[in-house]
Amino acid sequence: MSAEPGETSTEDLVADVFARNCASRRTLESVTGKWGALSLVALREGAYRFNALRRRVDGVSEKMLAQTLQTLERDGLVKREVLATIPARVEYTLTPLGTEIADRMFGLIQLLEARVPEVVAARDEYDATHRR
Repeated sequence: MSAEPGETSTEDLVADVFARNCASRRTLESVTGKWGALSLVALREGAYRFNALRRRVDGVSEKMLAQTLQTLERDGLVKREVLATIPARVEYTLTPLGTEIADRMFGLIQLLEARVPEVVAARDEYDATHRR
């Protein structure tokens, strides 16, 4: 399927995260932001209802979580499903793409958590040498 004259088809897109207007940069921003990363990795554990996810991602406001989930859903990383129950329930899960990205984020988080002592030592050393 080819694009109309003056349009770009998805087959013609070349991603370059270093280009200012590239869609990959916007997705990178939403995925690597604090709330995006934590939400994705939490959803690796399984489906969550909104308030349960909010409790899991300690410190996120209701407004920020709603915005984050909406952005991740728009990017095709999170699926929002309204369950036909009384009262109606909404659950969030990862899409296959969201799972792939969350798995990689989880690896980074594991690395960071394992290296916290080194980070704290580096901060202490920096702070000691850069006191005003």
